[in-house]
Amino acid sequence: MGLFDRIWRVIRANLNSLVSRVEDPEKILEQAVLDMQEELIQLRQAVAQAIATQKRTERQCSQAQSTADEWYRRAQMALQKGDENLAREALTRRKSYQETAEVMQAQIQQQSAVVTQLKQNMMKLESKIAEAKTKKDLYIARARSAKASQQINEMLGRVGTGSALQAFEQMEEKVLQMEAQAEAVAELGMDDLEKRIAALGEADEVEAELAAMKTQMLGGSQSTAQLPASEVPPETNQELEQLRSQIKDS
Repeated sequence: MGLFDRIWRVIRANLNSLVSRVEDPEKILEQAVLDMQEELIQLRQAVAQAIATQKRTERQCSQAQSTADEWYRRAQMALQKGDENLAREALTRRKSYQETAEVMQAQIQQQSAVVTQLKQNMMKLESKIAEAKTKKDLYIARARSAKASQQINEMLGRVGTGSALQAFEQMEEKVLQMEAQAEAVAELGMDDLEKRIAALGEADEVEAELAAMKTQMLGGSQSTAQLPASEVPPETNQELEQLRSQIKDS
């Protein structure tokens, strides 16, 4: 294999690859239908031209046949007048026009066959164009659907492997952490409230016990309960101070 052949093969391969990448099914289908319609226009023009030629040949044939008939009538008239030479000349003219008419009649038959074939081809092309338009719309819809699916899949692939999904997952983790902190704060606040309520209950119990103690002391030792602070024994004051100190330390 020569070097030139190898280079040419590489060039063709690259060109084919480039064409394959830039081919748009929708545009190619649209252009194919336009090309077929252009061919249909040219075929219609050919049919119209063939019909016009046939009509012109038919008129020429009719005119030649009419002229031949006229010379035949003249030959009859010359023969009736006894002029055979003139009748012979008229028949010679008639023969020339008659041959022309016969040749044109053969041409008309050929042209009629050509026109019939052209009309059939035109009808076939029109049918193919109608079918191509239907298929074109179908293929374009399928191509658009396939292209959209490809774009979605590519997008999902980028989301699955890119930083956007990672950031989303981080924010999801952060939201979960914030919700957990909020729940913890709510639980702590509830505990504090319960402690305060419990403390109120304990205070009521202490007050009630204190009131009962006062009543008991007043009823058991009236003189001791009514002693002024200056007459309280020193040892009692010392015990009170010790009690205050213990309560404060606790």
